[in-house]
Amino acid sequence: MSKADEYQKKLAQAKQILNMIADDNTTPRNIRRTAKSAADMLDDPSLSIAARAANSISVLEEISQDPNMPMYSRTRIWNAISVLEGIRD
Repeated sequence: MSKADEYQKKLAQAKQILNMIADDNTTPRNIRRTAKSAADMLDDPSLSIAARAANSISVLEEISQDPNMPMYSRTRIWNAISVLEGIRD
């Protein structure tokens, strides 16, 4: 499997996790909105895969500090971050 295929798989995995958070009505709205925007960043064709991952990670790290976030959502966000951290140029 090529690096590009592997990275696409990781992007899809992270997007799935973020969409799960975005669709969870028990998670506060601002966190759902941020998860959705981080997932959308992963689809931006104007940037390299690594740049998309880095942008998404930075947004997710910021929101993961939110004291109103339920623990299970925070765990999912950390999970998405760890998947995305494996993507390099």
